[in-house]
Amino acid sequence: MTGGGSGGLAALLDGAARGVFPPADGSVTFLPQPSDRDAGVIAFTAHAVVFTDADHAELAALLPADDLGAPLSPPFLTALSARSRRDAHSIDVLTVAQPLSGPPPLDLRETLDRSHPRIARALRHRDDVRAWTVPGGTLVIGRGVAGRWEAALEVEPDARGSGLGRALARAARHLVPGGAPLWAQAAPGNAASLRALLSAGFAPVGAEALLVRPGGAG
Repeated sequence: MTGGGSGGLAALLDGAARGVFPPADGSVTFLPQPSDRDAGVIAFTAHAVVFTDADHAELAALLPADDLGAPLSPPFLTALSARSRRDAHSIDVLTVAQPLSGPPPLDLRETLDRSHPRIARALRHRDDVRAWTVPGGTLVIGRGVAGRWEAALEVEPDARGSGLGRALARAARHLVPGGAPLWAQAAPGNAASLRALLSAGFAPVGAEALLVRPGGAG
């Protein structure tokens, strides 16, 4: 039911970005948190990864052996939240894309304004945050879980339906530093964001629930 992992969460994510996933054997891998900020659960096909500094043996005992969905179930996330003294928020679709060469096909303007809600939220959950704007949209890139590069975008209501979300998501692939894979999360019910990511070449690889310290949501 449990395993230790061989290279930490960063190595596991690097493998997933290359299409190399944990074995689809119904097991759960428990790993330490990659940082004080990052804790949660990632579910791949028939294999879940729980990364937390809470007691692994105690948590493993809460997971029934015959329930592949248990690691992302409300009862387990509630127990994990209580034991880690954190709050579990939405379960997101986790996607990844490889970088693209050359300049982005949008006239993006980098901004240092940190008052935009999307940028302010990124600063609470990511490091090395940079942000760009175009009329009607905002794009943010920063280092998130286990140091992976993550993108987030927002399209203003008046600009929706124009393809701007897809254009921003694709532009992000031109901006990720160092040729690294680029990750993005979207709520399952946010069909517009999911369509934009998929159209821009992001591939779904799993589901993810992050746990944040009380007061850290936004």
